[in-house]
Amino acid sequence: MPSHLLDTTEGLRLADRAAWLRWGPYLSERQWGTVREDYSADGDAWNYFPFDHAHLRAYRWGEDGIAGFTDDRLRWCLSLALWNGRDKILKERLFGLTNEQGNHGEDVKELYYFLDGTPTHSYMRMLYKYPQTAFPYDALLAENRRRGLDEPEYELLDTGVFDGDRYFDVTVEYAKATPDDILVRISIDNRGPEPAELHVLPQLWARNTWDWRTGIPEPGLELSNGGVIAWHNRMPTRLLSIDSDAPWLFCRNETNSRTLYGSQEPGPFKDGINDFVVAGRGDAVHHSKGTKCAAHVQLTVPANERRVVRLRWRPVDADVAGTGEAVAGVTSGAQADPFADHDAVFGRRIAEADEFYAALQTRVADPDARLVQRQALAGMLWSKQFYRYDVRRWLEGDPLQPKPPPSREAIRNGDWQHLNNRDIISMPDTWEYPWYASWDLAFQCVTFALIDPEFAKQQLLLLTHEWFMHPNGSLPAYEWNFGDVNPPVHAWAAWRVFRMDAGLRGTADFEFLERVFHKLMLNFTGWVNRQDVEGRNVFQGGFLGLDNIGVFDRSKKLPVAGRIDQSDGTSWMGMYALNMMRISLELSTRNRVYQAMATKFFEHFLAIAAAMTQQNGRRGLWDEADQFYHNVLRRPDGSAIPLRLFSLVGLFPLFAVEVLEPGVVERCPEFAERLRWVLNHRPDLAGLVSHWDVEGQGSRRLLSLLRGHRMKALLRRMLDETAFLSPYGVRSVSRQHLDKPFTLDLDGQHFQVGYVPGDSNSRAFGGNSNWRGPIWMPVNFIIIESLYGFHHYYGDDFRVEYPTGSGVTHSLREIADALSARLIRLFLRGPDGKRPISGDVARLHDDRFFRDHVLFHEYFHGDTGQGLGASHQTGWTGLVALLLHGREPDDPTQMDMPTG
Repeated sequence: MPSHLLDTTEGLRLADRAAWLRWGPYLSERQWGTVREDYSADGDAWNYFPFDHAHLRAYRWGEDGIAGFTDDRLRWCLSLALWNGRDKILKERLFGLTNEQGNHGEDVKELYYFLDGTPTHSYMRMLYKYPQTAFPYDALLAENRRRGLDEPEYELLDTGVFDGDRYFDVTVEYAKATPDDILVRISIDNRGPEPAELHVLPQLWARNTWDWRTGIPEPGLELSNGGVIAWHNRMPTRLLSIDSDAPWLFCRNETNSRTLYGSQEPGPFKDGINDFVVAGRGDAVHHSKGTKCAAHVQLTVPANERRVVRLRWRPVDADVAGTGEAVAGVTSGAQADPFADHDAVFGRRIAEADEFYAALQTRVADPDARLVQRQALAGMLWSKQFYRYDVRRWLEGDPLQPKPPPSREAIRNGDWQHLNNRDIISMPDTWEYPWYASWDLAFQCVTFALIDPEFAKQQLLLLTHEWFMHPNGSLPAYEWNFGDVNPPVHAWAAWRVFRMDAGLRGTADFEFLERVFHKLMLNFTGWVNRQDVEGRNVFQGGFLGLDNIGVFDRSKKLPVAGRIDQSDGTSWMGMYALNMMRISLELSTRNRVYQAMATKFFEHFLAIAAAMTQQNGRRGLWDEADQFYHNVLRRPDGSAIPLRLFSLVGLFPLFAVEVLEPGVVERCPEFAERLRWVLNHRPDLAGLVSHWDVEGQGSRRLLSLLRGHRMKALLRRMLDETAFLSPYGVRSVSRQHLDKPFTLDLDGQHFQVGYVPGDSNSRAFGGNSNWRGPIWMPVNFIIIESLYGFHHYYGDDFRVEYPTGSGVTHSLREIADALSARLIRLFLRGPDGKRPISGDVARLHDDRFFRDHVLFHEYFHGDTGQGLGASHQTGWTGLVALLLHGREPDDPTQMDMPTG
């Protein structure tokens, strides 16, 4: 078996990535309720295109479905629909509540799991659990609306529809025989005690591109010899076959204007297949042609038995030259029996997936840890989606549609009319967040670099392209407000991915590093010009991805007079400056010109360090009495009020750390000279940062916002189990605020922040996430990375008490390892057989059909570790795959990447 990841069959396949990635799981799980589909006058995206319209209305910018597979331009879409004979509509898409309907904001109310996948999508597998009784749409809506903010969410398992095991496990698998020859296997397991009927409807349809402007040819689907021929003017003609004599049903992927608007259009419309199967309307479908079709497979599945449905989706022209794999039995452009090798192809692809992960997991000994890591990476792969959004066209409207209200330009994204996206992008969560977010994407790229660093590099470059990045240097935050400010972690991710890629491939991609560096210089300058309003190197930035962590809603105008100097914003910029400095130094090994850029960012960092400590005699962000960093409210009269809330923002100065190897400085004499000049001529600046002028372990140099004393002071609080340290990681707000909430009375108003370890108890910033106590994976990951960095300089002799008050000291590396173990513990089965993420739901721990299916939640309860928020946010929570991976023994800041 190959020992190197890239020597496996799947690894070698990545060399032909353009071909193998033409098809993948790029279909969204939710297109309704998105900003892209919102043409309302008030910007209420959830209500303009609600779930109840999703089966009736054609989407303008995308499509959605269950277990979808599509091409990289979303021209042809495959997905699965089901009907148990009792539901009021076909189960064509996942159901969930809007932000207004859920007692903690939007939330998908389904049970599904991403179980496996390979980077080229040569093999993919997911599981959907479908009740045999009527799906409780109304009960989920009513009970969640009834519940208050202080109550748990009402979930599908709570409704009782899975009692008695009366449900189907529906497993959907895809395997590619060649890059364009796609095999589908749908396995239906009846977990119940009696035979049960199920309608299985594999669907194929064309994204509607023809109803918006003239001159767009309409694709076509047509029945042919028991299969369906698919014609598209932009693609080769294809054939969809099924291994049964199930009848095919056809309709048109067009809005049912008759039902919605009272028109006299004849149809059949987008919901025609639904109306035929559920309502028995024979006139709702066509039986030979359309732009959407489904095979209608009717099964009676005996108790505890399985039935399998097989399909094949392939070009009619079987000329697949260059794939390296023969397609046996091809005659006249199609296989004589498309299912003769169906199981054999699946067998090969599964074996190749096993080979790929075996090479990856050579240092992951525990079988449960391997399971968690593999499912985390599967979730990452299933979360790649086609994203289409042309802001200018969206604002102006389409020629064949009513002109949208002019007020929309002032509501959302009016100053982002250059943005025109049509790309495969890694999404945070395929249902709750079916749109990219800039800082989420940075973390997602670092995880992707473990298995597909080329994709990670492409994603990082993508946001810096002219059709993404704003002319002022801003990266697009997310579609609800592209101009919002996310933490500037792109440079950190780019450097991290660059190193991981070099470790895996054995050669460094300097072209990538140089390209991303030049674009990030624009972004850095934009931050300096726009977020440092007074030019004092103290940064604002707004909510910075932390939603409700502060005293005020930082995404809105302050409710009191003044402005906030943000410890987190300033710390992020300190980290950004060091990241850019380090990238400059690396590039200077190829071009000495970059030494000047390294000097520029070094001096930026020193200025930020000064601002963190003092403001020309005014209060800085460090509070000597509390031995902690606080945000500071600057009042119009010049007074300053420290906001003495103990939250993550006070720990963020730990993030700004860079350790320079002696060889790096020696290779950059101009930069070394500038270091010496500052040491000799500006001791006031040199004294503000850690002992960068003192050689550490291995003659290394340290650049950090924190001298040893301040770092130990922060760690003392962070590692205190009565404060920040949870059994499962570092909390976002100190537990000390449980009994002693932070309060502020100002300008006739009362403000309070307490420790809230679970779901949010307020509607601030939508109420669908909470940074006032829970554990968040991305910031915990950077804390761990930072501690490894400090240890790389200080070595084992620098020791800190852990946990605080225990009387036992550890090296910073040992503490980083221990924090990593706490986070990993969230997902692994403990001695009692339970995974903390699953809370107190017995079935998730005890039932053999549930207990080894892992969800990767958005955040975690600060005391119990229960998963909360978006349930499939494998995005940044997928970082656990890295924590489970090994690190290089001589440099724990580097992942252990397989070598030949």
